[in-house]
Amino acid sequence: MNESQYHQMVDDLLIDIEEMLDDCGADIDYESASSILTMIFTNGSKIIINKQPPLLQLWVATKFNGHHFNFKDGLWIDERTGVEFWSFLNDAASKQAGQTVTFSKV
Repeated sequence: MNESQYHQMVDDLLIDIEEMLDDCGADIDYESASSILTMIFTNGSKIIINKQPPLLQLWVATKFNGHHFNFKDGLWIDERTGVEFWSFLNDAASKQAGQTVTFSKV
């Protein structure tokens, strides 16, 4: 993947998340600016998703910890746990929302 492809893929992913937030099953607000998407939960906690262009990674910070995702075989995979991005996001958002949250990419 080259840098241009990387930027397009992550931009598309962030837009997908924004569009899914209305149908995810929880009351989650969001702010989007400069390739950073901040999901804001009713309890005040946040999930922040942003680009990391020098490494061609997608970084996610949750209430509990941070994760770095690399694009492998058509999927964003957490370099530490091996978990696929959409599965991770469903789990992290569910924990922070205190209810099941489902994004439709899974």
